Amino acid sequence: MEMISLEKELKENSYPGRGIVIGKSADGTKAVAAYFIMGRSENSRNRVFVEDGEGIRTQAFDPSKLTDPSLIIYAPVRVLDNKTIVTNGDQTDTIYEGMKQGLTFEQSLRSREFEPDAPNYTPRISGIMQVENGTYSYVLSILKSNNGNPAVCNRYTFDYGNGVAGEGHFIHTYKCDGNPLPSFEGEPKLVAIPDDMEAFTDMLWNSLNEDNKVSLFVRYIDIVTGAYETKIVNKNQ
Repeated sequence: MEMISLEKELKENSYPGRGIVIGKSADGTKAVAAYFIMGRSENSRNRVFVEDGEGIRTQAFDPSKLTDPSLIIYAPVRVLDNKTIVTNGDQTDTIYEGMKQGLTFEQSLRSREFEPDAPNYTPRISGIMQVENGTYSYVLSILKSNNGNPAVCNRYTFDYGNGVAGEGHFIHTYKCDGNPLPSFEGEPKLVAIPDDMEAFTDMLWNSLNEDNKVSLFVRYIDIVTGAYETKIVNKNQ
């Protein structure tokens, strides 16, 4: 697979929706994750990321303007022992509880489908990173309607083993803007992961569409020690 420019990819797409990037830093020492949310409606744009224990959650920036919290208020990131879960919805909790009970990442998601937001049927995108004794592996998943047909849920899992230094994979909910919104197609896209967390965060945030971007989360985890650093950027300050 050819590596694409993540900066170019984001700048040329006004509405990829919600996106997950997971990979390994160029020097091979850090497990890296990024998650961003975008919005077209006032309800979707009225959000911020806030830290919640070792993870994060979405929160209404102005509670008085919150109308329907069902698909926009959730915990995108949770940590279970040496596993970091990143998703675009409340399936974060499904994965967390399932794995606590001994299920795999993929098995935990068997109980879930795409979002019930006809006519878009927004895909559920999820990722998990495992850092243990100096080793690192990651998996991505997408649950989507069958070409817009809600009678069938197509399930795709992409397992990248221990990854490659300097490489990551990018998956997002929508192929582009539209009505209805067309779902992401194909494999997660191969992108570069730098060592510089500040530069990576700035590049992601500055590349997202100014009108539609809402919040960004970036985390770098030391593969040996498990120590991590987190950056959160919110348009609503």
